Amino acid sequence: MRTSGHLARTALLAVAIINLIGAPPARADGEAKLLAPSGTLRVGIYPGSPTSMVTDAAGKPHGLAYDLGGELAKRLGIGVDYVRFQRVADIVTAIHDGQIDFTVTNATPARANEVTFTQPVLAIELGFLVPANSQVATVEDIDKPGVKIGVTKGSTSERTLPAKFKNATIVPAESVKVAIAMFGRAEIDLYATNKPTLFEMSDQMPGAKILDGNWGLEHMAIAIPKGREDALPLLNRFVTEEQSSGALDTIQQQAGLRGAIKAKRE
Repeated sequence: MRTSGHLARTALLAVAIINLIGAPPARADGEAKLLAPSGTLRVGIYPGSPTSMVTDAAGKPHGLAYDLGGELAKRLGIGVDYVRFQRVADIVTAIHDGQIDFTVTNATPARANEVTFTQPVLAIELGFLVPANSQVATVEDIDKPGVKIGVTKGSTSERTLPAKFKNATIVPAESVKVAIAMFGRAEIDLYATNKPTLFEMSDQMPGAKILDGNWGLEHMAIAIPKGREDALPLLNRFVTEEQSSGALDTIQQQAGLRGAIKAKRE
């Protein structure tokens, strides 16, 4: 016959097993509520850059922020809502204000004051695009009076390039699409941003080319609102798994993301 002590131990063991089995879903549910309080992961994207969102020949969207946001929502077991903006600077503001839950962008110190970043997802080169028959053939030709460098308004390029080029003029553009039109009106002589975006622009500008070399690197990372730092271990594991499984390589290929290099592990 079983003793009362034996029955008590059996009951305690059963409770422990139930708690163990039930813990992961409860934890996952908590992480989902932390990352997406509305019950849907709101992913900020802007069209025209493979680091955010582009569409293929069949009209299907791809991109680093687009696909990683969708994959994270799937893992959390929640829906995803893609919210479009004109510029990445607008997305950062929306994350800061709690209107957006997730994006992937350049993790600069200035932006780190506004949002919380994960470990780097990947690094991409920064470069310059010139149109066909441009008088600017090398980086050495840029810093001259009268040369107009186009940049995206509110971008890292707009903040960084004035210190690098004292004689050229920095000309902000509202978006990549607007910048392409500005080339046609001779309002800019070249455009500065990350190379994946430059490659996308060059595809729409016959004869355009990207100058050799780079003027720096962008360290792309997942950005979330301040106050949700408890979710960072989950997100960093997610990034590592996407890198090691080859899923990140697939995302880059589908988006046509060119000019990227592997991120250094922290």
